Amino acid sequence: MTNAIIMASGLGTRMRPLTDTTPKPLIKVLGKPMIESVIDALIERRVEHIYVVVGYLKEQFKYLTEKYSNIVLIENPDYQTVNNISSVYYAREILLQGDTFICEADLYVANQKLFDVELSSSCYFGKFVHGHSDDWVFDTDRNGFITRVGKNGNDLYNMVGISYFKATDAAILSTKIGEAYGQDGYENLFWDEVVNANLSSLKLLIHAVDKNDIFEIDTVDELCAINRTGE
Repeated sequence: MTNAIIMASGLGTRMRPLTDTTPKPLIKVLGKPMIESVIDALIERRVEHIYVVVGYLKEQFKYLTEKYSNIVLIENPDYQTVNNISSVYYAREILLQGDTFICEADLYVANQKLFDVELSSSCYFGKFVHGHSDDWVFDTDRNGFITRVGKNGNDLYNMVGISYFKATDAAILSTKIGEAYGQDGYENLFWDEVVNANLSSLKLLIHAVDKNDIFEIDTVDELCAINRTGE
């Protein structure tokens, strides 16, 4: 069985004023709410159950459970005070149920076949970026396994907001997230930092995607730019 966790609880402050009244994942890109582009691609992959972790303006996500038969909402009560480790923490039991995708909700998936691939190993989806990147990147060893998940690097694959954990690795991640939560400084943790701290136990490759398959939209200017492509 394959499940998916979609993290949709954040404030989306970089897209204000649009996010003053609308959660960022529900802002439309080319006529479709961002989160629905992710959900539709997961359904194309025949993912059995999709869990959406909500917090900010959570009531606005309720329509998803009526539109889609396999959507369950999970509330993150810590979304205002704890970084995105909180979203995975409150969905950690799902990681014990089998193979699991973990996706950000503020993405526009242009290629609806993005998830519909055979994945033999746990992995992060990534775009290769030539030159320097200040974003989240991956270092790898000679066999292609990820040795660092962190910010800044040159000529590396960049994170695109999607990862996939086989059942064994998903169970390890569930345990490690639970152990990290509540420790000193946990409020500032990205969940990917827990992955990075446990790469000796987790075996992750990079699944390469095309730069036009998926877009992370962080600002109003980026939103306007991609919407103009559909005019």
